[in-house]
This record gives sequence, C-alpha cells and structure tokens, in this order.
Amino acid sequence: MTLSTTVDGRTVEWTDKKRYLWLIGAIVPLIPLVIWGAVAATGWHVWWYFGPFFLFVVVPLVDLVAGLDPNNPPDELIESLEEDRYYRWVTYAFIPLQLAGFLWGCFLLGDGTIFGWDPFSASVLPGITDPLTWYDKLGLATGMGMVAGIGINTAHELGHKKEEHERWFARVALAQTFYGHFYIEHNRGHHVRVATPEDPASSRLGENVWEFMPRTVVGSLRSAWELEKKRFGRLGKSPLSLKNDLVNAWMFSVLLWGFALAAFGWQLLPYLLVQAVLGIWLLESVNFLEHYGMKRQKLESGRYERVNPSHSWNSNNIGTNVLLYHLQRHSDHHANPTRRYQALRDFKEAPVLPTGYAGMIVATWIPAVWRKVMDERVLAHYDGDVERANLHPRMAETYRARYGDRRRGTHEAVA
Repeated sequence: MTLSTTVDGRTVEWTDKKRYLWLIGAIVPLIPLVIWGAVAATGWHVWWYFGPFFLFVVVPLVDLVAGLDPNNPPDELIESLEEDRYYRWVTYAFIPLQLAGFLWGCFLLGDGTIFGWDPFSASVLPGITDPLTWYDKLGLATGMGMVAGIGINTAHELGHKKEEHERWFARVALAQTFYGHFYIEHNRGHHVRVATPEDPASSRLGENVWEFMPRTVVGSLRSAWELEKKRFGRLGKSPLSLKNDLVNAWMFSVLLWGFALAAFGWQLLPYLLVQAVLGIWLLESVNFLEHYGMKRQKLESGRYERVNPSHSWNSNNIGTNVLLYHLQRHSDHHANPTRRYQALRDFKEAPVLPTGYAGMIVATWIPAVWRKVMDERVLAHYDGDVERANLHPRMAETYRARYGDRRRGTHEAVA
C-alpha cells in the first residue's frame, strides 16, 4: 500500500516495502508448534533445538543476504503511517499466538496430558514415536525461551503506547518470563537515565555481557520497585497493592505459570525456569548492545545533556529489524518513545553496528571478540577521547593507559 499526501502543491508518496514482512514477527510465537511438526515429520530429534538455530544462525544469515534498508518514511507521512491500524494488529496478534505457543510447549513438556487426561489416548505424544528425553525437553525449552525474549520486545513496543489496552497487552507478553517489572523500569527508568553510569540497562566500555547481566537484572528490579514506591509515597499509600504496576504485572505470571503447572504437571517447573531465564538473557543481551560505551555528557548545571541520536547503536539490517519491530532504529525510539515501529527513522549521525542484533549477540558470548569488534568503534565515535565514553570502573585505568593519548585526528578510522 502506498501512502500519499499533498504538501505545497506537490505530491509526497511512500511505500513500506516491509509491510507484509512484519507478519514474520507475529508468527514467531508458533516456534514450539513448528518444532513439534518438524520432529513429527522427520523423526529427527535435533529439531527440538530449532529455536536457537533460527535466532542465531538463520536470522544473522538473512541479515547478511538481505542487506540494509535505510529508507525513511517522509516526515509528512509519519502521522498517516502511524494511524494505519494494520501495523498495530500485527503486534496484537503476537499475544494470543504467544499464549498458544507457550501452552502447546507446556503440553509437550508435560508428556501430552492435561489435568491428568490424555486427549490422544496414546502412550507418547501425537506424531512422536519415542517419549521425550530430558535433553529433548531442554531443547524445546530453549525454543520457548527464544519466543519469550522476543515476547519481551513485543511488550516493549506495546508498553510505550498511550492506549490503556496496549499497556495491558504488554503485561501479558511479559508473563511468560515473570519479568513484569520491565514495564516500569524501561519506561520510567531507562528512558530517563539512558547512556549514563547510573543506568543499569546501559552497558559500559570494557564491560562484558556476563558482568552486565547480574548488574542489569538486579539493578532494574530494584529501580522498578523504587519508582513504584515513590509513586505510592506521593499518594500517601502503601506500594503493597494490586494497583502497583509491578504487582499487577507479576500477577499475570502467577496466573499463567499456575495454570500451566496445574494442567500439565509440576515436572514442568525446571523447564519453565529455563525458558524464562533464556528470555530474560535475550532481552538483556539486546540491552547490552544498544548503548555499549555511550555516554551523555554533563552540562555546567550538573545535569546530563538531552538524549540524541549519538547515544544509541543502530542497525538497518532487514532480518533482525523485521523480527524486532524496528528496535534497531533505536535512536529514533529514544527521541520519540511513543512512535510506532513502522514509522521509526534511521539517523545518519547515529553510530552503526557492523551487523544486526542477532549476529551481534553471538559476538558478545566471547568478550575478547566483542571488544575487538566494538571498542575501536566506540573510540572512533568519541574522536579517540576515551574520557567521553561510559567507562567500566574495573577497566577504566586499563583503557586510559591504552587509549588516553588519542584525540581528534589521531585515531585510525574504523571501517
């Protein structure tokens, strides 16, 4: 579909070439069903591990083959593009499909019974010739974890919107991982403190992802509780209330997990924990990428400068952008948090990752590889001045000794 408008007597037209590709993100929650179908069709148990293969092999390859899409919608058409309800229905569809995929996965992990009833009257699962081993179930749980992580991203898209029902949809999407506090911390914490040493969700130059994980998980939880505690304090009320957005978000998890354990058996619990941990790990891996080493400078007033495009790493790789609803156009998201994903723009002045988020997550697994890929890019972004970067305290002296004599024009250009 082509959008058009007339401005000062001239016609402005634009076509979203990714319009129907966005549906791919909506069908990702069906990965547990795809896994079961592939095993049933082939008998190959390796398919139980399709989830991480899809995310960390298939998607990065698509990024490499499909290339970049730096095209922006014209400013004159952004409002019309945001009003196209097709795009929001794509994100809405994710929610029931996520719940369906999660419950189907739990059914498989519970050996095909529901409240003790075997609906297929079989000793094994439908289409599966052998009972699932623990490592088959572990593979399925990893696939559910990949869906859970992408579900948090869907919650991120919906949780920023002004419509109340979309914010409730965000809470539902977070239920699978028991990460409901993200809804509070991201909107009211991260977006305020982004690219500062005070932000637990902004990674520092020299920090590796394994150090970052406990810092961001604990720090974000603590921050979310403090934000709600202060809100209730201003109202003169106790935060121990169902009106506390952390509590009501977590209640969705209690209901979802409680139903799954009651319906499919307590043997699910270890696998539910695995998929939740992997979903959280996937989200926080993305957080690690988005602002690595970026720092807003302090003004004479003692306040930090306003967030601008230079404070977020971006990417226009099509594969991951379609999967994550343009999350990689992160600079525009921070400039316009309520803007819908289809209207997010690329900023030429924003720092750019060498590939999409999916491929970059793989690089984080080996800190030496990550530093080799990214540290020079951070230094180049700051004209060789390491003091302008958000330095990890443990590595600060090492980096000052290594890069301290670099200034504008003295560093080597980074390809």
